[in-house]
Amino acid sequence: QVQLVESGGGSVQAGGSLRLSCAASGYTYSMSCMAWFRQAPGKAREGVVIFYNGGAGSYYADSVKGRFTISQDNAKNTLYLQMNSLKVEDTAMYYCAAGRERWCTMVPGDFHYWGQGTQVTVSS
Repeated sequence: QVQLVESGGGSVQAGGSLRLSCAASGYTYSMSCMAWFRQAPGKAREGVVIFYNGGAGSYYADSVKGRFTISQDNAKNTLYLQMNSLKVEDTAMYYCAAGRERWCTMVPGDFHYWGQGTQVTVSS
């Protein structure tokens, strides 16, 4: 059974940084697609960044390019999201997701497994 568990969320002032982690069990990150999504209250879930083809490539949403960085530690089977220069509009619940295919897009339907989410709140 695949389980994804996020951690690292919290409250931070604008301009600050946070690092989110997503620990996986029953799933090997090096094989397929992984991603971070986020969902703000009253808004649809949106893709933040995807890691496709086992981490060989990545794609960032324009809103986070240059500020967020995805990485993985295969030995620990953990996915990370380093978030710098945080803005108030980054406030959302952040979800880790994993897919069974090597190729994916920022469409939630491409992903088969989801974590429970970790809240990120950025204040001005």
